[in-house]
Amino acid sequence: MSNCLQTIQDYGLRSLGYGERLLPKTDFTLCEQFTLIGSGMIWNIYFGIMALVTGFFLATALALGKASSNIWLRKPAEWFIFLFRGSPLFIQFFFAYFFFLSLKKAYPMFDAFTSAWLGALIVLFFNTAAYSGEIFYGALRSIPKGDVEAADAYGMSGWSRFRRVIWPTMLRLAWPAYTNEAIFLFHATTLVFFSAFPAWRQKGDALYYASYFADKTFNPFVPYPILAFYFILLTLVVVGIFGLINARLNRHLPTAKKAKMRFRPNLVR
Repeated sequence: MSNCLQTIQDYGLRSLGYGERLLPKTDFTLCEQFTLIGSGMIWNIYFGIMALVTGFFLATALALGKASSNIWLRKPAEWFIFLFRGSPLFIQFFFAYFFFLSLKKAYPMFDAFTSAWLGALIVLFFNTAAYSGEIFYGALRSIPKGDVEAADAYGMSGWSRFRRVIWPTMLRLAWPAYTNEAIFLFHATTLVFFSAFPAWRQKGDALYYASYFADKTFNPFVPYPILAFYFILLTLVVVGIFGLINARLNRHLPTAKKAKMRFRPNLVR
């Protein structure tokens, strides 16, 4: 037990650059694998949370732009959504890295963009915004006309009608599907260090460390189930938090009419 506590102290924050600098080379213990893979999950959580929070606002703007009658707003939103939904995420990472690398050569100020913490985050931000924007757009189109007519009858217009009627109704209708997008986004973060973005000083995510142990031990049946275990826990947390938000969004509805949360993972994007 004391050895495991020492291992946690040595490797618990290694993915952030704290603790032991060198990875274990031989005689890998179960505690070392749990600790290092768990340490890598910090990056997966960072990418997922940051992309979700920032992508939410861009997704709302994209949905409104796509629903707009103004062609100068509608067409850019449509093409943005089509581009990032139509191309594989792995390819987006690849092209983004070499684009940022080209900028870095011409303008050294772009050095940070070639690092995963910023460059890969930007790709995830655009990708989830495109998918979420399409979800929100569908919800906008599904808002009952009676809700809008009732807002007009109360004298609401413009920003007041959007803030108090359209936006909350859009979120309520879109939230179950948006929850699935959030879950898939956290799973998609495992692609970051398998794309062109390098892991500096072996500071990788959970899949990076799981692959390290699988390569060293020639036994993938220990590290990858550990990785799956961590992501199952993370998924339960996401479902729980989004479920509470969903209940909040539907608090004014009768129980029989409240939107049900359904977990429908996308196996392939």
